[in-house]
Amino acid sequence: METNKKVIEDLKGLVNIVNDGKEGYLSASEATESTELRDLFLRLSSQRVGFANELKNHITLHGGSSENEDGGLLGVLHRTWIDIKEALSSKEDAAILGAIETGEQAAIEKYDRVLEDYATHADHIGLLQKQRTGILEALKEIETYHIRLER
Repeated sequence: METNKKVIEDLKGLVNIVNDGKEGYLSASEATESTELRDLFLRLSSQRVGFANELKNHITLHGGSSENEDGGLLGVLHRTWIDIKEALSSKEDAAILGAIETGEQAAIEKYDRVLEDYATHADHIGLLQKQRTGILEALKEIETYHIRLER
């Protein structure tokens, strides 16, 4: 596969994932009754908007375009965020947090796969590492809240 096509394909996959996260966090913010969690979810949703914009800029630099604002199609790896919707119906914060953890772990795995191809992504490897770190920090924060709720 031509390098630019591979870069664009990989980055579009990441845009789908961060948009799934954005939507998942927005849904979670509407379902929780906790002001503290609502604020956290809205902050993380906003973070994902920024990540998507950064990725789209790199897609454009490589001659592609990404119009996706909503996330991946059903069946795409990161659809684990669908689990959030089920958790939301229960309005139980522990279930919501557990579903978010699953989604964030899937996002990190996708970033790891893209980062393994260092040569293809050399011009934006720092960006990808920064975003992966942001997702990992979000996951740790979510896990901390989850542990507190289970006590």
